[in-house]
Amino acid sequence: MDKRDQIIDAAIGLFAEQGFDKTSISAICEKVGVSKGLVFHHFKNKDDLLREVFIKITDIVRNSGERSPAITDPKARLVAYIESIFTAMSVPDYKVLYQLNFNVMVQPATRTLLLDLIEERVLLMRQATEEVFNYMGYKNSAIVSQMFVAEIDGIALNYLFSVEEFPLDEIKTEFIKKYT
Repeated sequence: MDKRDQIIDAAIGLFAEQGFDKTSISAICEKVGVSKGLVFHHFKNKDDLLREVFIKITDIVRNSGERSPAITDPKARLVAYIESIFTAMSVPDYKVLYQLNFNVMVQPATRTLLLDLIEERVLLMRQATEEVFNYMGYKNSAIVSQMFVAEIDGIALNYLFSVEEFPLDEIKTEFIKKYT
């Protein structure tokens, strides 16, 4: 892993643990063992670093659905997409990524900074599902797609911040039944 990726990974951990505002570039440098000059060689400022963190999270979300476009049957494609989302959500190493993702999306300052990236990700998910819902014969596939994305976000929030055992597999099964 190169230094740029190490800086992003350190930022993810510290932003998730301490919050974006309370994490200094110095703390990130200390965690990675690099100078501020190297950080600023790769990133204009801390806001730019946060954008790169969010892009990495978006890539994980995007890659979770990569296998489903190769499937031609609409129901099987949707099931594969749902399976991949739930699988990515349950990976222990990704849990901190998803928690950070939601934290920065709901904070007004960071949300403003990332608004274009947030909108791009939502559009990506809605387009992927709207096409499938359309093929499956849903009359208002655009609205169903918005509901689908909102439900995924709600499930993820409940799973990520639940203090008790969360039945993710059972919810996935019911979610698949609901939409297929």
